Amino acid sequence: MVGMSEERRVTISAVAQEAGVSVPTVSRVVNGRSDVAPETRRRVEDLLNRHGYRRRSSRPSTTARLIDLVFNDLDSPWAVEIIRGVEDVAHGSGAGTVVSAIHRRSEPARQWLSNLRARASDGVILVTSTLDTPLQAELHRLNVPIVVVDPAGGPTIEAPTIGATNWAGGLSAVEHLLSLDHRRIGVIAGPRRLLCSRARLDGYRAGLRAAGLTLDDELVQEGDFYHESGFDGANALLKLDDPPTAIAASSDQMAIGAYEAVRRQGLRVPADVSIVGFDDLPEVRWASPPLTTVRQPLSEMGAVAARTVLRLAAGEPEASPRLELATTLVPRESTAPAASG
Repeated sequence: MVGMSEERRVTISAVAQEAGVSVPTVSRVVNGRSDVAPETRRRVEDLLNRHGYRRRSSRPSTTARLIDLVFNDLDSPWAVEIIRGVEDVAHGSGAGTVVSAIHRRSEPARQWLSNLRARASDGVILVTSTLDTPLQAELHRLNVPIVVVDPAGGPTIEAPTIGATNWAGGLSAVEHLLSLDHRRIGVIAGPRRLLCSRARLDGYRAGLRAAGLTLDDELVQEGDFYHESGFDGANALLKLDDPPTAIAASSDQMAIGAYEAVRRQGLRVPADVSIVGFDDLPEVRWASPPLTTVRQPLSEMGAVAARTVLRLAAGEPEASPRLELATTLVPRESTAPAASG
């Protein structure tokens, strides 16, 4: 069809002409009606996808009414905190929130994009770094405002991002342990491929360097932010000939896994080993002992992302392409002065 790929907004009649069907048939596909032959539906949906068709909304363009919030997975407690922040802002603005998980596979992501097109969402908040290039291109073709929240590393998609001061958080964790006279400090880092993991590890190293110390390679274990890797990493550290007196874990879940490793080796937190986490999830206050951690403002990150996407949906310019919210150390009972001798 001549010129259709060059138009900014594709019409139903143009799609109908290229597909060789009637306008009512395309309308039925767009509105999810079942009375369309499967082969015809596939042909029309392929054209809608190819040309980035979005169903027009009857609501005013200056008022957002629906926000899409997308995660890789929803099996982490920090996802709940981000949802809380987004939902608080969305509810206060009269907008609804649709939460999706794309499970690190392309097919669920494509299904989500198809659903996004059908419901004409006003904006998208991505908490994922796994959208491949074709999917990113499709998302941009929809011309939907996008904001990225990146506690697990920033995706390559071009959009405003909301993050946290991970380097400063890592630094504050080590400075706290140094103030308690710990000099041999182990680290359970997150996946090295992720920006936030590298930033936290760099912060740990910077704190030690400032004290005239170095972080030996044998004192660094790599985890995946979940309990089991914290347990395995702490086990490896505690079995060294010269084990650390303190462990800085790059997530609260890994820190809680480290608690169990300490217990199974007949040691105690913090009498024998001090432990610091990263996130300040609500449940760590109820750990035994309550966990000292670096607070990552997850709920606030979600709230800022929601306010940003609402502004973009209203046609307002972004305040900044990158915002980092401050991390803060929260001392509790899992850290204590290093044992003498």
